[in-house]
Amino acid sequence: MFDICVNLLNRQLQADREGILGRAEAAGIEGVVLCSTDLAMVTANIALCTNPTSAKILQYRTTAGVHPHDASTWHLDSQAQLMEFARNPYVCAIGECGLDFNRNFSTQKEQIFAFQEQIEVAIAADKPLFVHDRESNGKVLELLAKPNLPPTVIHCFTGSEKELRGYLEAGFYIGITGWICDRKRGENLRSMVKQIPLDKLLVETDAPFLRPQNAPLNFASTHGIAAKWKKRNEPALLGWVVKEIANQRQESFSKIAQASSNNAKLLFRINS
Repeated sequence: MFDICVNLLNRQLQADREGILGRAEAAGIEGVVLCSTDLAMVTANIALCTNPTSAKILQYRTTAGVHPHDASTWHLDSQAQLMEFARNPYVCAIGECGLDFNRNFSTQKEQIFAFQEQIEVAIAADKPLFVHDRESNGKVLELLAKPNLPPTVIHCFTGSEKELRGYLEAGFYIGITGWICDRKRGENLRSMVKQIPLDKLLVETDAPFLRPQNAPLNFASTHGIAAKWKKRNEPALLGWVVKEIANQRQESFSKIAQASSNNAKLLFRINS
């Protein structure tokens, strides 16, 4: 399995990083993409890819970009800085970028501008786009209607059937998280997941968030700050996301695991 989104610098994961990566390896995770949400984080994630601790067989890559929550930090030099990051071989995608009109921690105008500039970088650098869309009401898809757009993944998809159809018609990949395992919030996603072509399906934990509700309750870290977060997610729990997808699609676990892993390596240009 390949986990396409891990927030390894999040404070919930800091105290137990080596244990987390070791458990991921033991659980059959062959690679992880570290998620960057601002430009300062990119440098730290590249350093982690370069020296990831003791779990040596895992593939490590990172995204480079600015989350819509942090769009207000985008400045005149950000685009040039991001282009420089895009040249690093460990940077496999531009993002996490996009729009979040649910919380609006940055203004919608700031979000749109930062997103447009990051799309331009992805096109110029020929790097995949790693996209966040929450309640943009079609604006994300509108802004992505560009010639020469590189391969794009809609990360942590939780949208409507109409939005799913629009993204699939555009040829985008769809990232599925533990949201699909949520008994209440995941109901719509469970009914839609079978509509995603197998060659466009990706899986992710978005750790430490969105812990799969079908995962064992006794799988909880007791290390450091994590002891206070009994619902903390980590890459070793990715299999429970795969299990739920397989159940809903009436396909085997191994089929979903293998296909999503192959898709991740193809999208992010990772050699086996």
